Amino acid sequence: MESKQHPFAFRDFRHFWAARLCSTIAQNSMIVIISWQVYDIARKTMGIKEAALQLGLVGLLQFLPLFALTLITGWVADRVDRRWISRACIALQLVCAVVLACLNSSGNITLPALFSIAVLLGIGRAFSMPALNALAPNLVPLAVLPRAIATNAIAARVGAILGPAAGGYLYAAAPSAPYSVSAALFAVSLFCTFMIRPVPRTEIDRCRNPWRQMIEGLAFVRANRLVLGAISLDLFAVLLGGATAMLPVFAYDILQVGPLGLGHLRAAPAVGAIAVAFWFSWAPLRNGVGEKMLWSVAMFGVATIGFGLSRLLPLSLACLVTLGAADMFSVYVRQSLIQLSTPDAMRGRVGAVSTLFISASNELGEAESGFLAALIGPVAAVVAGGAGALAVTLLWARLFPELRHARTFDVNPSSG
Repeated sequence: MESKQHPFAFRDFRHFWAARLCSTIAQNSMIVIISWQVYDIARKTMGIKEAALQLGLVGLLQFLPLFALTLITGWVADRVDRRWISRACIALQLVCAVVLACLNSSGNITLPALFSIAVLLGIGRAFSMPALNALAPNLVPLAVLPRAIATNAIAARVGAILGPAAGGYLYAAAPSAPYSVSAALFAVSLFCTFMIRPVPRTEIDRCRNPWRQMIEGLAFVRANRLVLGAISLDLFAVLLGGATAMLPVFAYDILQVGPLGLGHLRAAPAVGAIAVAFWFSWAPLRNGVGEKMLWSVAMFGVATIGFGLSRLLPLSLACLVTLGAADMFSVYVRQSLIQLSTPDAMRGRVGAVSTLFISASNELGEAESGFLAALIGPVAAVVAGGAGALAVTLLWARLFPELRHARTFDVNPSSG
């Protein structure tokens, strides 16, 4: 039975939410400037296609650590206090921000330095996302969890709005400024995680074979066709249709709006996403969840095509807002299905598999977009990606009829 309580009624969730908000603002501020600096440095000696390839490398370098560490990070999230994993990852990102601030202040910023930081950020994300996703259900009653997922998404989307815009404005003032501010925000986020009290959770059997425990997350996802269909749909749709990797190219060469315009372009998807997240935080989705998710992914593809064809900043922003709203709808359904159908003792390992799919769709999608743009041009790459997302939606509706038939989130995972 659905609870009428809001997640903010719970003290530890408030601290968790504040930590997520601050760290997300800092992360998005850093990433948008890292992407801009990589493209800016590359364009001084390379053409558009070759510079776009460098953006693809940024995404690939963030994805590879996560791909290599997935089984380990999920097992760690189920075996180690999830609060300490989150604290360590935030501390790592804080150090990265300080290093980039110092390099920019001294004028020693280079492509190798930016690529190295991208790898470290990928390692931090590999450990932090399974831990954070598994920690959130420990902070609220199960009946409140769908609202908590939407409320948690608000922090992520607000950060995705404020971070890129702040990064663009701060970078215009001084190249080191966005990294210095990000370091301060990471420090606040770290403090908030220390305010989260110990929480009860199900412990995994420490006597069992660790390798067998690691692969249990993969086995669970493979056996649950509803979960498998939901996360694989998101994987391939965003992998093909993701346009965010090409935003520096569009801001620099196509729309010609500079770093400030890039900040607005990066923030636009979050504007649509946060509107959807706000709605679901107060009025959770109850009926037709699977079919509505399929329609939202199709809309994601249409909006991506529209953005690729647009040459007007207002129209481009409108397409990105629509794209973000559709993506948030899909994320909300997917996360609710995963969290509500997964036993607590496996949430870290299942969350790691989900993180791998998400990162594959985001970071690997950025690499795919960069490499494809190097072959056929950025505009053609974005339009082709949107068409690919539409094709994937139609195919998945046939391959996974469980998605079309999913009516509600009424699932009851076991506790062990």
